[in-house]
Amino acid sequence: MHTPELTAALAEIDVVFNGEASPAENSAHLRTPNSPVPPELLNRFLYKGAHHFIDHEAAMRRLLPQCAHAMADGTLKDDGYAPHGLSQADWRSWPGPQARAVETFVRAWWRATLITAEPPYLVPDLFETACAILGEVTGPLADWSPGPEADAHLATCVEQWLDDLMLDRRPGFLWEPPAATLTELQTWLGAHAPARLRPLGLTDLADRTALLALPYDTRWNDPYWSR
Repeated sequence: MHTPELTAALAEIDVVFNGEASPAENSAHLRTPNSPVPPELLNRFLYKGAHHFIDHEAAMRRLLPQCAHAMADGTLKDDGYAPHGLSQADWRSWPGPQARAVETFVRAWWRATLITAEPPYLVPDLFETACAILGEVTGPLADWSPGPEADAHLATCVEQWLDDLMLDRRPGFLWEPPAATLTELQTWLGAHAPARLRPLGLTDLADRTALLALPYDTRWNDPYWSR
């Protein structure tokens, strides 16, 4: 799934987070900089709640280079029960080069997904992870430009999310976005997805997705339901 943009973002992560450690932690792996963490421990650390660490922010900075490469390579295993550790970190408050490196990486990782026919993770999960880490849907939606793979991934996501979004419910995210963020996702899908789903032969899905742009009561009183 590597692209030149993603490769450059990973190189920046390696430089900016070189030498980071979390000296107060019980685990020697977190106290010691620049040494690989066993993959099973990397997964465990990244999906533990922040309260499991003495200094969660430092632990995440320590793990970030290896974490980012594992995400890009598809070797990081999501345990399915907890949000990604970076989504629990206040990384936007980190020093400017570190914060920029995190955002650059996440956006590059998501954009690489959109041009990959078979990414290493399910695309709805990739979208959720990117949005949870960034704390927004705005950037990932802006990156979701039309294209053969991107449109196929859009169809996959819409099919998984639509029933919940039609009821103004959060889809099966571990991430809990605010109501305004869900509304932003609904509005974007209602405005942009239908025209990209119809060429795929998904006419009915496109018609229902267009209803997301409408207020709740108007949505359910639309003539679509009597056809």
